[in-house]
Amino acid sequence: MKPAGPGCRCNVLNPGDSANGRIHSILFYGQKEAIRVYSPSGDVMDMRLSDLGFDEWFEPHIGELHAEGRSIARISAVDRGGYLIRNEAGEVPAELAGRLSWRIDDSAALPCVGDWVTVEYYNHHTEAIIHGVFPRKTFLRRKTAGDRVDFQMIAANIDTAFLVQSCHFDFNPKRLDRYLVMAAEGHVEPVVVLTKTDLITGDELEEKIALVRSVTQAQVLALSNKSGDGMEPFQQTLRPGRTYCLLGSSGVGKTTLINRLLGREALSTKAVSGTGEGTHTTSRRQLVVLADGAMLIDTPGMRELGLLGAGEGIDIGFEDLVRLAANCRYADCSHENEPGCAVRAAVESCELSGDRYANYLKLKKETEYHDLSYLDKRKKDKAFGRFIKSVKKTMREK
Repeated sequence: MKPAGPGCRCNVLNPGDSANGRIHSILFYGQKEAIRVYSPSGDVMDMRLSDLGFDEWFEPHIGELHAEGRSIARISAVDRGGYLIRNEAGEVPAELAGRLSWRIDDSAALPCVGDWVTVEYYNHHTEAIIHGVFPRKTFLRRKTAGDRVDFQMIAANIDTAFLVQSCHFDFNPKRLDRYLVMAAEGHVEPVVVLTKTDLITGDELEEKIALVRSVTQAQVLALSNKSGDGMEPFQQTLRPGRTYCLLGSSGVGKTTLINRLLGREALSTKAVSGTGEGTHTTSRRQLVVLADGAMLIDTPGMRELGLLGAGEGIDIGFEDLVRLAANCRYADCSHENEPGCAVRAAVESCELSGDRYANYLKLKKETEYHDLSYLDKRKKDKAFGRFIKSVKKTMREK
């Protein structure tokens, strides 16, 4: 690990303080937290970029981004415009180079958690400047909350998205459809995780699992952070060098799950309510490395999960409707009023759930509407950008 540098402190735990010797020291850069991984013997794990997920997919892009004096690292946290990056040795705070910031004219192109970047270190390798961002192999994104129509990046270069829902009040198949579409759009493998199984009966759990399996072929895992039931099958899905992202509403147990895997309260949580539901705690996206080499990204709960540019994801997430649509009389059937619609016929014969059909139409209309608004916004943004550049050019010539 590089030196923490002036103004930073390192709190190193005793190997006996954590279960199975999975020890993590916490470095604080101002208010930012970084996790150092130790082996069961107490030694710092020797990590390579490949251990952090840098594979042959990214290698062809090294030439176009790499320059003398620069290194490759991964974004491990983003907080109000500041970054933490991780390399083979550890984590340091970083900021965007002025030239890179000027070149980026789209907020979705800014580095996000999971991105690979080229950096230049300074101040004895305790700080860094980000000069370039590698193309993304996979991604998770949504429409920004509120009326603004733009992309908000959640995370990049994810292998598997754990779509987390509580078995209690949070369980919502329609919201699950949205998460499945998000994962499909970004080419990320989804796994549904049902938490807080201790709050319902075994029969109720089986009903919820059956409902989930009726809308997706994704793997379904059920667990309880409180009792530990189901934790072993969950841990068996984690593989060294692979990146997993936890997605779900506030209070469903995402951060508690990570703390359980770490073996200590590395990330802050809040007490559950009287109903057994958690409350919002996580305020930023951050990547942590487990002692077995798997990486987990914790994300804040999302109150809104709007869709933008998700046409392909909807087709993948609703494969059953797409298969039915192949038998419609018209190739451009909207599945609403046209005669000979195989999708509506399936609803009428109860082959297809009416709720699923209605949610499909809702999501399709939503993304089509937002797509048109986004294209109009981009045209205006580009026109304004050209105007600003022309004004600056005129001022230089005077």
